[in-house]
Amino acid sequence: MRKRPAAAGPSGALQAARPARVRRFRLTPRGLAQAGRLLSLAALGALVLGTAQARTVRIVAAATLELRNQDDQELVIISGTADAPAELRIDDDVVRATRVEFNRTRRTLVLVGSATYRTAKDGQDLQGENLVVDLGSEALTGRDVLISDSQLEIRGAEVERVPGQLRARSGYFTPCAKCGRTPNDYAFRAERLLVYPGDRLVAYRAQLLLADVPVLYLPVIVLPLNDQARQPRLVVGNGAPDGVSIEADLPFSIGSSVLGTTLLRYYQNRSPSLGGGVDLRAYAPLSWVDRLDLYGLALPAPFGADGTPREGYDIDLNFGAKGRIPLPLATGTSAAGGFSTSGSGGLDYSLTVTRRDIGRAATDLGRGVTTVNFGARVEYPRFTAALTYLDRLGPEPTTAVSDPYQRKEVVLDPRPFTVGDVNVDIKLTGGEYTAGSNALSPSASAAGPNVTTTRLEEAHEISLTRPLGPDTELRLTNSFVGRYYGTGGRTVQLRLAGSLTRRWAGTNTFSVKQEYTRLEGTSPFTFDSVPQLLTAPLEVTVSTVPTRGSTFGATYRRDAFKQSSLTGAAVRNETLNVTAGVTRRPVNASYALDYNFATGDLTSLSYNFTVGDPDSNRLTLVPAVPAVPATPTTPARPERPAYYARSSAWPFPRVTLSASGGYQAPTGVQPVTVAATVASAVRTNAFTVTGVYDVRQPAKELTSVSARYSAVTTRDTVLNPVSVSGNETLGVAFPRLSGSHSLTWRGYTVSTAHDLTLERTDTATDSGRVTFSVGNLAGTADNWQLTYGGPYDLRRLGFTKPQVTGSLNLTRPGQRLSAAASLNLPGLDQTRTEFSQASLNAAWQRGRFSLSGNATYLRNRASEDLATDTLTFTPLRAGVALGDARKPGAYLTASLEQTLTYVNGVRQGDARPAPVVGLTIDRCCWVLQAEANLIQGRYRIAVGLPGQYYPLFNLDATGTQLPLLTPTP
Repeated sequence: MRKRPAAAGPSGALQAARPARVRRFRLTPRGLAQAGRLLSLAALGALVLGTAQARTVRIVAAATLELRNQDDQELVIISGTADAPAELRIDDDVVRATRVEFNRTRRTLVLVGSATYRTAKDGQDLQGENLVVDLGSEALTGRDVLISDSQLEIRGAEVERVPGQLRARSGYFTPCAKCGRTPNDYAFRAERLLVYPGDRLVAYRAQLLLADVPVLYLPVIVLPLNDQARQPRLVVGNGAPDGVSIEADLPFSIGSSVLGTTLLRYYQNRSPSLGGGVDLRAYAPLSWVDRLDLYGLALPAPFGADGTPREGYDIDLNFGAKGRIPLPLATGTSAAGGFSTSGSGGLDYSLTVTRRDIGRAATDLGRGVTTVNFGARVEYPRFTAALTYLDRLGPEPTTAVSDPYQRKEVVLDPRPFTVGDVNVDIKLTGGEYTAGSNALSPSASAAGPNVTTTRLEEAHEISLTRPLGPDTELRLTNSFVGRYYGTGGRTVQLRLAGSLTRRWAGTNTFSVKQEYTRLEGTSPFTFDSVPQLLTAPLEVTVSTVPTRGSTFGATYRRDAFKQSSLTGAAVRNETLNVTAGVTRRPVNASYALDYNFATGDLTSLSYNFTVGDPDSNRLTLVPAVPAVPATPTTPARPERPAYYARSSAWPFPRVTLSASGGYQAPTGVQPVTVAATVASAVRTNAFTVTGVYDVRQPAKELTSVSARYSAVTTRDTVLNPVSVSGNETLGVAFPRLSGSHSLTWRGYTVSTAHDLTLERTDTATDSGRVTFSVGNLAGTADNWQLTYGGPYDLRRLGFTKPQVTGSLNLTRPGQRLSAAASLNLPGLDQTRTEFSQASLNAAWQRGRFSLSGNATYLRNRASEDLATDTLTFTPLRAGVALGDARKPGAYLTASLEQTLTYVNGVRQGDARPAPVVGLTIDRCCWVLQAEANLIQGRYRIAVGLPGQYYPLFNLDATGTQLPLLTPTP
C-alpha cells in the first residue's frame, strides 16, 4: 500500500505520518506551481511552525524542508544555501541561518552554523554560532555572539538572552563600533555583562580601554542607555539666598535586578544644609515581589516667599510594590481573559505610599499628608475576593472630601451561574469609609464636613432568556443594588425589565419592552448618593424592510409615571422616533423624526437625499443560470440565459444631485443645502455647485452659494499636462467672497486667493486680502515663487498695503543658493517703496573644502515712523575637513560675523567684523567643539557623547563660566 503524505492536524501544523522516518520537500517555484498553488512558502511555514505556543513562526525563504520523527520527537529541518540562507519570522523577529532545526516537541529552534537573529522590540542584531531559541520562554543562547544596536556593540564568549535582559560572559563593549575605526577610541572589557535594552548596561570587574590599551580597572560600571533624566547629573551653584549649592544624581546598581539613583543635596544657608534620597527600581527582588519602586527625597526646607528661613525638611515619598503570592487552589487569568486551573494562580497585590511636600506652600493643606493604598485580589474557580485598604496619615481635612480618603473594604464576587434558562450574578461589598457628608442626611451633617461609618452593599442581576417558538424570544431581567449604612440609612436602585421580540422574514422585527426603575433612599456620603427617581417606560419598536433596498423603523416610548424635572415640575414622557431609508440606485435617501407627545412638538427632523449613478451607462454581464430539476421539496427552475444589465435607469450618469436639511428644537428649521455635481468621463474632472437656503429667515433667503471644480487634460498628458482647480464661496446673508484658484502646466503653477468682506464697517481699513502667485513646484532642485498682494479695500478699489514677495532656491551637487525678499509697494495707505526684509544664503562644497555665506536684512517702522534697519551677515565661512577623506575626524572653520543697526539711516554702535574660529573633532562616539571670537573675546568649549551634550568652558566679557558647575536657570 502506498503511504499517505503528511496531514494537517487540528492545530494547523503538519504532522509527519508515523511509518515515514523522513519526508523531504524541495521548495522551488516550479514545484509549487505543479502543486496547483495549494501551498505558498509563507503558508507552509505557518502550518509547520504554527503550534509554537503563542508565537507565530513563518518561513520566508528556504531551499528544502524535512519532517522527521526521531526518538519520539518531531523535527522540522529548514535548509538554505550559502548564497541564500533560510529566513524565518518569529512574530516580528527575523532569523537567518544556513540550517534551522525546529524541535516541535521541545519547541526550540537550533540555528546551525553562522546565524543572525534580529529582535524587533529591542532593535538588536545578534550574530553567532549555533544559536538556540526557546519559543516558549523567548530565551536565546549561543557562543561567540556579536550584539549590536543603535548605541552599543557587545561581544561575548557566551551569551544568553531572556525577555528584557541580555547576559554575556567575557564580554567587550564599546559605543564607538559604528565609527568603523580600529582600534576603538574607548571601550570596556568585563568578566560579566548584563544588558537591559533601552535602560542600562551593568559590567562587573571591568577594564577601561583607550585605543585598546587597558588604563583603569573598575569593579562595576553602570552605563545608562535611556533618556537624559536617568543620566548622572552634577550641578554646583552659588547665589542668594541659598549660597553654595550642590545637587548630584549618581546612578547605581545592586545585583542584576536593582537599578537606582542616589540623590544628594547641599545648600549652604538652609537649616539643615544636607539632604538626600534615592530613586530605586527593583525587578523581582523577592519571590513574591514582581516590581518595587521607591522615590524618596528629604530636601532642606527652602526659604519662604518673603525670604524668611524655614527649619526642617520637605519630604517627597513615592513607594510602590506589586506582586503575587502563590496559593495552591487559586486560579490565574489567561491571556484571553478566561481562567485557568493549572494551579499557577495566586493573590495579586499592590501597595502605594505617597507624600509630596516639595513645591507646596507652607499653608497648603496637602503638606505632611501621606496616603497609603493597598489592594489585593484572588481568584478561585467559584468566586473572586478583593481587599482594599486606603488611609490618610497626617492632619485631618477641614473641608468635605468628594472621594473616600479612608477605606477598609472587602469584596466577594461569586462567579455567575445558570439554573436552566436563568442567569444569576451576585456581588457583596462591605467596609468602613470616611468621606464627605451628604447635606440631605441629617445624621451625617451633624458629624461635620466628613463622616465615618460602615456600609454593606448587595448587588445582583438575574436574567431569563427563553425562546417562545422559532422566531420569538422572551427576556426578563432584574437588577438590584442595595446599600445599608451604620447610621441607619439606606439606598436602593431597582430595575425590572421585560422584553418580547418577534422576527419574521429574516429582516423584520417587532419588540415590546417594559421597564420599571426605582431609585430611593439617602446616603450619609456624597460620593455614592443616588437621585430620587421613579420611572416605568414602555417601548414598542418595529423594524422592517418593506422592499429591496429600503428600511423603515418606528419606536414609541411612554412612561407610566410622571417624572420630576430639575425644576420640580411634573413632566410627561411620551415620544415617537421614526427612521426610513432607501438605497437603490440612483436614489440614496435617509429620514429621521422625533416627536414629543407630551408637548405636542416636533423635537428633531433630518433628511438627506441624493440621486445619481455614475455607472448607469455601463452594461454588466449577468451570467447564465442552468436549469435545476424539481425535487420532492422544491419546484423545478428553468434555465436563464446570460444577459447585460444596467445598475439603474438614471439618464444622466455624469450628474449627481443632493439635498439635506432638517429641524431642531428650539432653534427651528435648519438651513437646506442643495448641491449639484457634474463629472466628465474622467473622474478627476468635476464641477459642483452648492447652495445653502436658510428657511428660518423671514425672507426665506439664500445664505450662501459655493462652487468647486477640478479638471485635468486627457490628451498629451506627458509633454503638456494641464490641471486646474478652484473653489468660490459667496455669502449672501452675510456678504463675503472667498476662494482660491490655480492652474498648473508643466510644473509651473499660477494661483490666486482672496477672502473679502463685501460690506465692511466704517472703522475697518480694508475688506480682506487678495494675492496672486506664480512659480514652480516647491521641493524641486530649482524652484522659485513670486507673490503679489495684500490687504484690499473694495470701497476704494485698490490695495491698501501691497507687497511683492519672491524666493529663489538653486541646488546642485555640492552647491546651494537661496534668496528671498519682500518689497512694499505704494498703495492706498502706504506711500513708500522699500524692502521690508531680504535674505541671501550660499554654500559650496568640494572634497574636504567648503565655503558659505549668508546675509539678512530687516526693516521695522515704529509709531513715530522711525525706520530701524538691521543687517546681520556672515560674508564668508570657510571650512576644511582633516583626516581620512572618506570619514574626516576633524573640521576646522573660520568665519566673519557682523551685525549692523541703523535708525533713520544713523548707525548705532561700532560693531566691527568679528573673526570666529571653530574646531570640531568628530570621533563618532564623542565630539569636541571649540569656538573663539577674537574681537569680542568669547571662547567656548563643549563635548558631546552619544545622546548627550556638555558645555565645559565659556569665557566672555562677563567673566569665566563653567556650565557644569553653575546652577541651571
